[in-house]
Amino acid sequence: MSALQAAIEAFSKGLPICVFDAEWREGETDLLFPARSATPAAIRQLRKDCGGLLFLAIGHEVGELFKLPFLQDLHTEQALVTKYPVLGELVTNDLQYDARSAFTLSLNHRDTFTGITDSDRSLTTRKFAELYDQCRGNEDAVQRLGNEFRTPGHIPVCRETEGGLKVRQGHTELAVTMARLAALEPVVIGAEMLQPDGDGALSVEAAQEWAELRGIPFISGSDILSEVKQ
Repeated sequence: MSALQAAIEAFSKGLPICVFDAEWREGETDLLFPARSATPAAIRQLRKDCGGLLFLAIGHEVGELFKLPFLQDLHTEQALVTKYPVLGELVTNDLQYDARSAFTLSLNHRDTFTGITDSDRSLTTRKFAELYDQCRGNEDAVQRLGNEFRTPGHIPVCRETEGGLKVRQGHTELAVTMARLAALEPVVIGAEMLQPDGDGALSVEAAQEWAELRGIPFISGSDILSEVKQ
């Protein structure tokens, strides 16, 4: 079984995987779980073992269904910039590794308290995946999203670029592609793995060793790209 096949099989069972993007990009390894498998223990592992931002990666189709805007677009929407000039001043136009940010709105489920605890973030993550599954093709998806969720929240959401890996090879696109390969909805929770002192990304060698010690499949963006191109 190839590393990619092992990762797909593990993901399909709700188990975590590690995905390294590329040296030419962020040079980071993310620990990922299918959103439906985001138990409090999974959130705790992401928080303790990774150290980076916990984020929810969603597919383009999910963003379209719920009409979730890219934050970068809001910072260039003329009416908003005119009313709130600080938006224009803070626009993202100098990323060193990409041309566009994947961030959209941040969410909390309405049944959470502060939204930051492991149980709260677990609930928000799982309920979002479940709602997407329930709302596919429904015209009232946006209203149902509002019934269950509020913004701002403690789960930052990153939306796949239209065209996916053909257009952008970021962790968002890699994560949701893995979910699709595992026959899951394209909703994935993850976090970047940092060095113990937090001053840089965990090296790919250290991330591989960490994953191997725990029996977690480790793959790279090039593995996924090769599979998608076949």
